[in-house]
Amino acid sequence: MRWTHAGARPTFLAMMKLYFSPLACSLATRISFYEAGANAEFVEVDPKTKKTLDGRDFLSVTSLGLVPVLDVEGDLLLENAAILQHVAERLPEAQLAPTDLLGRARLQQWLCFIGTELHKGLFTPLLDKKAPQDAKAYALSKADARLTWLDEKLAGREFLLDRFSVADAYLFTILNWTFVTPVELKKFPAIFEYYTRLSKRPSIARAFAEERELYAKELARHAAA
Repeated sequence: MRWTHAGARPTFLAMMKLYFSPLACSLATRISFYEAGANAEFVEVDPKTKKTLDGRDFLSVTSLGLVPVLDVEGDLLLENAAILQHVAERLPEAQLAPTDLLGRARLQQWLCFIGTELHKGLFTPLLDKKAPQDAKAYALSKADARLTWLDEKLAGREFLLDRFSVADAYLFTILNWTFVTPVELKKFPAIFEYYTRLSKRPSIARAFAEERELYAKELARHAAA
């Protein structure tokens, strides 16, 4: 896979604003910014009230009420996989995505797998307090097959692709959720080793520590409300 452009284009550093909620899937974009050494404005959204911390209505930004949202000089981009690929494109010197056709397809394959089979298909029902128990049980029944496949793919590999990419930022973010669900990560040795190793990566350690502190404050606000 090729990770740099022949005749590299200059990095375009437009002002970017990320609407996020602590430890939500938007964490992957924060990790990507830190990995690239890029600046961005971070606007925290309370997932319960759908308000930013200064009281603005997040539903006026997107009627879906879902993070992440990336504001690039007034243009809004939604959906995690699209945002991650866009960040990688805007910051090519960080090499967060391959640039050849097959490499980009492999990246999209991983983003799709993480987003559909793990994020939405497995963890969203398990984390949803309103989801029926049957829905949670059905989702959990899919865990072993999907994670066994992922474990096989990660065996003997440092990253999902040839080097760290936005897909790794997304997968690390989703794997965090195993600690608040019945999914047992230690059953999958290659995944557990991958998660443990990536947790020490400077961009990930910084982003996770910051959002873990913000999440604790979010829980405290909800408890006091």
